[in-house]
Amino acid sequence: MARYFVGDLQGCVSQFDELLAAVKFDARFDELWGVGDFVARGPDSLACLQRLRDLGSAAKCVLGNHDLNLLAVLTGVRKANPKDQLDALLSLPKAQKQEWIEFLVQQPLLRQVDDVVMTHAGIYPQWSLAEAAELAEEVSVSLQRAWRHQKLSQWLQTMYGNEPPCWSPELAGPERIRFIINAFTRMRFLDAKQCLDLQAKGTPSKETEAEGLKPWFVYWQPQPVTLIFGHWAALQGNTGRDDVIGLDTGCVWGEHMTLLRWPDGQRWQAENPEAAG
Repeated sequence: MARYFVGDLQGCVSQFDELLAAVKFDARFDELWGVGDFVARGPDSLACLQRLRDLGSAAKCVLGNHDLNLLAVLTGVRKANPKDQLDALLSLPKAQKQEWIEFLVQQPLLRQVDDVVMTHAGIYPQWSLAEAAELAEEVSVSLQRAWRHQKLSQWLQTMYGNEPPCWSPELAGPERIRFIINAFTRMRFLDAKQCLDLQAKGTPSKETEAEGLKPWFVYWQPQPVTLIFGHWAALQGNTGRDDVIGLDTGCVWGEHMTLLRWPDGQRWQAENPEAAG
């Protein structure tokens, strides 16, 4: 069996297909771990989701911020961003939309196997690995409960926002859920107090450092695992650490998609000459 990790798909299905073909991926024997953000700016988000679903139990996915946003769009909580190419999903019959909602709400925020753990944006550095796993499960239970009790729309409405920026174990209710989701799916920079800064999105620089901002993984203490994440395309995978691996290499922005085989670390890349608008 081979285990592969793939960066953000963002609707770029041709590059995804190219990578699976390059490694002769076989769902009977192999596993495909996806870091989230399967949909959005690329040309065929529906096809990306279909590929993942067709892999059955061989696909191990976590939710990204764009996947959560798709839930909000499908449930009518939000209107689709015109820049997101979601028309094929939005034009589906209601029953098929419900199938995709069910598929998405079943996906967690964190997955771990052996000595590797995967999330979309990273792990908030004030959490231990055990705490992060518990908090991710807390959100999944809350999300699935809301879906089962037909309260998903209300749950999603309270998901949005940048507050609170700082973690406290005393947080409760929607504020607690919101912080956990933001940390797992939107986090890039932290300030000197290790509070989330959800506005800065570029590469770490002298300017961001002068503003007191550092990448979250600067604060992440070495663990007996390797952490694999996506989300931060501007990094081009460069974290300066062997134990923290970024896999979003900006395919949807005209760069490339990256597939990593674990544990030997061999990589395959598929180029995308056409950037999203």
